[in-house]
Amino acid sequence: MTRSISIFGATGSIGDSTLDLIRDDRANWDVVALSANCSAEKLARLAIEFDAQIAVVGDESCLAELREHLSGTSIETAGGEQALIEAAQRPADLTVAAIVGCAGLAPTMAAIEQGNTVALANKEALVSAGDVMTAKVARHGTTLLPVDSEHNAIFQCLQGNDIKDVSWITLTASGGPLRAKTMAELEAVTPAQAVAHPNWDMGAKISVDSATMFNKGLEFIEAHHLFPVGLDRLRIIVHPQSVIHSMVEYRDGSTLAQLGPSDMRVPIASALAHPRRMDTQCKPLDLASIGELTFFAPDERRFPSTKLAREAAYAGGGAPAVLNAANEVAVAAFLAGQVKFTDISAIVARTLDSYAPEAPGNLEAVLAVDTEARVRAKEMMEHA
Repeated sequence: MTRSISIFGATGSIGDSTLDLIRDDRANWDVVALSANCSAEKLARLAIEFDAQIAVVGDESCLAELREHLSGTSIETAGGEQALIEAAQRPADLTVAAIVGCAGLAPTMAAIEQGNTVALANKEALVSAGDVMTAKVARHGTTLLPVDSEHNAIFQCLQGNDIKDVSWITLTASGGPLRAKTMAELEAVTPAQAVAHPNWDMGAKISVDSATMFNKGLEFIEAHHLFPVGLDRLRIIVHPQSVIHSMVEYRDGSTLAQLGPSDMRVPIASALAHPRRMDTQCKPLDLASIGELTFFAPDERRFPSTKLAREAAYAGGGAPAVLNAANEVAVAAFLAGQVKFTDISAIVARTLDSYAPEAPGNLEAVLAVDTEARVRAKEMMEHA
């Protein structure tokens, strides 16, 4: 049966992988909306290929270029934050929420309000607005499917089991491209080194988050909202091969692990086909050629981000939103060559120390905390 789909963040790595799967199963999908921050030419090309109803750019200054590329077609065009929200309000059986950062929060909330299925690839939205988002999911009867490889792995390991029987949920981390660097070497890391992930092909922001291990800290908070077993039953382990994507241990001593290639098409396919399975062109695992799987405890002296995230999760209130906003500011500054790699965690820590807002009760309050935290993080950069 044909299903309708909207993809927000269609030109990024998650969007590319999602559309690659749809391309192989084209007859079963109708594309409603595709969005990008700008990337007008690529967005237009995809909108034409997949016969989308509407193409939207988050950056309104790119709208004229998008319209030029789509002139002579029947595809609608729009630009700006409100346009993203309105596109997310269009009926779709499945919405893939893959806009990076807090910019994806409002359209994701709008999609949730439609009461269908949302495949969540934007971890920052759930970190910043976890309680608000999960309450809205419950109120509207929305199905929320995690697309992050780690959370999708947990989701798969929980299927057919009672969450009350869970003893531990273990998030695996590759450790990123800088896992073996000394403290002195980390001081001199360049953006090019930080984004060169050994296992995954990702965008710049999430690649830096992997290098700092902030991605795992954010995923720790995200897991707390997605899988309510309690913070004291969540843990992180470094697994450089990225073969086991996460594990769930049950009270009888059984541990279930989801294994797969380092290819985002695997968790995306799980979300697209849920509750069934679908074919992919992913290269199957060859465990004999991999040879061995290794595991290490995180080194929170060299990579303090997981400790900061855990402390923010336990603190609650607006702390997770502050953590996320400060990290986004610090990562952008690092990529722009304004601060050192090791300054990222320091800026986040100082921002958390300077600002402890109450828990935001709605989207507007979340965005207000996010805005204030960004202002403070930029002030902390002056002391980096």
